[in-house]
Amino acid sequence: MISVYVDLAIGLVLAFLLLSLVVSGINEAFVRLLGIRSKFLWAYLRDTMDGGSADGTSWIPSKIADVFAKLPFSRNDPRPAHSPDPAPPVVAPMPVDPAAVLTAEEPAPDVDMTARLYRRLQEIDHPKGARTTIADIPPERFSGAVMELVSAEEGGVEGLLVKLEAVGSPLAGHLKGVWEGAQRDLGRFRKGVENWFDGEMQRLSTLYRRYVTWVVFALGVALTLLLGMDALEYGKTLLRDNAYRAAVTAVAEGGEEALAGLRERCDPAVSADALGCVTESFSSPALVRIFDHSIVSVSLPPDGGDPSFNWNGALWWDRLLTPGHWPGYLLTVIALLFGAPFWWDVLRRMTGFRHRS
Repeated sequence: MISVYVDLAIGLVLAFLLLSLVVSGINEAFVRLLGIRSKFLWAYLRDTMDGGSADGTSWIPSKIADVFAKLPFSRNDPRPAHSPDPAPPVVAPMPVDPAAVLTAEEPAPDVDMTARLYRRLQEIDHPKGARTTIADIPPERFSGAVMELVSAEEGGVEGLLVKLEAVGSPLAGHLKGVWEGAQRDLGRFRKGVENWFDGEMQRLSTLYRRYVTWVVFALGVALTLLLGMDALEYGKTLLRDNAYRAAVTAVAEGGEEALAGLRERCDPAVSADALGCVTESFSSPALVRIFDHSIVSVSLPPDGGDPSFNWNGALWWDRLLTPGHWPGYLLTVIALLFGAPFWWDVLRRMTGFRHRS
């Protein structure tokens, strides 16, 4: 009896894992196609290096609709334009006369500090269009770029700070605090810039994940309803059908090496074709039955022939409107919110437990 319920748990975890991977794959494809992660990073850098946009608002989106609707399609792309020419080996000083600006003899020049930073990072870029695709800047690389900008100024760090203050760059305040905290030591200053930027990237990542959680929730709801995935009903099927439960468990118990290979091929973080990989995994006769109640179901002949697709629109709609299935749908959506890494770990632990018992 204990073995039956362990098999049931393994079957449910495997289903949640594969569905989570589909959600992650769709989300990752959308993010990569629209360059959202790169635009989010450079929106932060625009705020930090040059201040808000022309209308005085922050480049960083304040609402989830702005992240996945306004930011990807706005004409005001925060990313710097890519140039096929290599970055100049010698950094030119900022074209600013701080004394003239501070005495109001001339207006503050429009210096694009974000573009100047990008020129120091261009070597790590692999653009696919007119704009940069850099979506992650290592803290040590950022601090190195800042030191290159410092080396171009006659007064070093203090010369750069004076010019940044003259053009109204918010970066001046951040670097000034780091400079004072480093007791005006260049080695400590570079390490301080690195630590400061690392902390900013962690804060930015937390904000980004908060937005993505809502997208994953929306995708999870859509996928659950389209597939008609009632977790409670699926669990009952596993309990009642001994042969089916054994087949599903056999897929999950392919061993640690098999699970590691599946993760390497299907995890969106390391695979360029995560969605295709998960689709291939679902082609297993034991797993394809998860789609039995979807709006389009798939049938695999036992002899391994071509699959057949069946339209189940009327039956699917009736199930969707039946309150008895709603708790199962809700359970599936909640399970998908935990994400694929969580279910990977649970499945690995459970199959390891079975192998030792």
